[in-house]
Parts: sequence; structure tokens; C-alpha cells
Amino acid sequence: MQPTDPVEGRVGALPRRVAGALAYCTVIPAVFFLLFEPYKEDEFVRFHAFQSILLLMASIGIAAVLWIVGSLLGLISVLPLLFLSMLVGVAAVVIWMVLVVKALQGEMFKLPLAGDFADRHADAK
Repeated sequence: MQPTDPVEGRVGALPRRVAGALAYCTVIPAVFFLLFEPYKEDEFVRFHAFQSILLLMASIGIAAVLWIVGSLLGLISVLPLLFLSMLVGVAAVVIWMVLVVKALQGEMFKLPLAGDFADRHADAK
């Protein structure tokens, strides 16, 4: 599917756009959509579910790195690391909001790396 082609129609009880956006609301809907019919057969929904899970994994990884660095450097200076942590948190929320809006618009907006992975795995059922 081309990233610029807006989707229409329904998958299961939900419009495809709503199902794609719901995939970003915690990991539970994303995993549900990947495991159960008819959602796991829809390429658009699978793409957003995979990208949502990868975004969550990346966020957890970045938070862990910041926590470790903060623990190691905590005695020196906390203020720059606190500012960096807040900046990363705000960036993650903005990215999440953009992805939800793009899914509601029926677009397959790809994040770097995660979007390519999600696209490859959404095609392979």
C-alpha cells in the first residue's frame, strides 16, 4: 500500500481509520489487532499496530538509557539530564499525536526505521 493512499471501508466492527488510530492507544489494542481476525488480515491496521509497538519499544529503550546515564551522572549535575528527559518526553507525545492523526486521516505515515519494519511486516501475513 502506498503511504499517500487514504484508506476507506471497515474492518470488523470498526472503520479502518479508527482501528489504525486505536493501535496507538497502549500496546493492548495493537497486540489484539495483530492476533485476531479480521484485523490481522488488514494491511493498514497491521502497519499501525507494528509501528505502535516499535514506537513503544523505542521509547522504553530511550527512557532506560536516560535513567542509566542519570544514575551514573547524578552526582555531577542533574539539571541538563532533566531537561533532556523532558524534551524527549515531549517529542514522544508529539510523535504519538501525529501518528494518531495520520491514521485517522487514512494515511500510512512512516517513522524512520520503525515505519520500514512495520511496512515489511504488514505485507507478510
